[in-house]
Amino acid sequence: MCRSIKTLREPYASDVTDDDVRAAALQYVRKVSGFRSPSTRNAETFERAVEAVAAATQTLLDDLKLKHVSRD
Repeated sequence: MCRSIKTLREPYASDVTDDDVRAAALQYVRKVSGFRSPSTRNAETFERAVEAVAAATQTLLDDLKLKHVSRD
């Protein structure tokens, strides 16, 4: 859907920051809304959507159960 959103879970990414999660959320909201930068009257709605998507993304990453492979 949006090629600039990167996978944020291990083993594809490590040390994922809040900025990484927010950047992915911003890209998602931009793609879905069709706006790169919202108008003044839509800015608050746009920002709430970014915050909600970022929160949902962080919850998903925190709750994923991943199989860890031992590299011994």
